[in-house]
Amino acid sequence: MALSDTTEIRQFSCLDDNFGVLIHDSESGTTIAFDVPDAGAYERVLETTGWKLTHILVTHHHWDHVQGLGELKEKTGANVIGPERSRQKIAELDRTVEDGDGVLCGPYEIWAISTPGHTLDQISWHIASIGVAHTGDTLFSLGCGRVFEGDKEMMWSSLAKLMQKLPDDTVIYCGHEYTEANARFALTIEPENADLKARAEEVAGLRARGEATLPTTMKLEKATNPFLRAGEASVAAALGMEGKAAVEVFTEIRTRKDNA
Repeated sequence: MALSDTTEIRQFSCLDDNFGVLIHDSESGTTIAFDVPDAGAYERVLETTGWKLTHILVTHHHWDHVQGLGELKEKTGANVIGPERSRQKIAELDRTVEDGDGVLCGPYEIWAISTPGHTLDQISWHIASIGVAHTGDTLFSLGCGRVFEGDKEMMWSSLAKLMQKLPDDTVIYCGHEYTEANARFALTIEPENADLKARAEEVAGLRARGEATLPTTMKLEKATNPFLRAGEASVAAALGMEGKAAVEVFTEIRTRKDNA
C-alpha cells in the first residue's frame, strides 16, 4: 500500500541513537508523533514544518521513549494514546489500548498490535491504509529488542505475530538506529546470505554518509533479519540446530546477541 498524496512522514534523530517520527496529513491537519524521546527535537521539526501536533502514540514505558512526553503534551495539547499495561507507569495517557484495538487519528485508522518481550506493555502500531508500522523496540532493522521484562518465547511470538499481520510491503519505523551493529552480528549467523550481505554493504554506506538506515520493509527484514529467520531450515542448520523448533533457534540467536 503506497502512502497517500496527503501524507508526509518525517524521521529525525533524538538523544544518542533514538528516532523521532511524525506523520502528517495535509488535508485534515492531523499530525501524529510516535514516542517522545526528547521534546525539543519534536518541537524543532514542528516549528520548521508548521504542523500542529494532534496525537502522540506511545509504544512502551522506557524512559528513552517517554521522557519528553509531558513537556510535549503540555505545549501542544496533543491527545496521548498508549498501552493499557502502561497506565500505572505513564501519567500522561489520555486513552489506552489493548491488542487488536483500533484508534482513529484524523483520517488514519491505526491498529494496536501487542508485541511484548522487550517490555510487557510494548505495542506496535500499524496504519494499514498507508502501509506503515512503528514497531518500537520489538523489531529493529536486522535485529530485535533485548528481552527485559518478558521471556524469549514471548519475544519470538511477538515477532511471529508481526510477520503474520504486516504485509511484506509495510514500511517499518522503529525506535533506534542500531542497524550497523545488527548487520555485523547478523553476518555471524548467516555469512552466505546474499540479501544480508547486500544490505550490510548498503547500511555501511548510509552510516558513512551520516544517513539513517530506517525505515525498512517487512519483506527486507524477512530476507535478512536473523531473528525473523529463526524458522528457516537454513538458519537452524547454520547453528547446528537442524530440526529444532523456531523458538529454540530464536532463543539461541538472541542469547548469542546478548553475549556478543
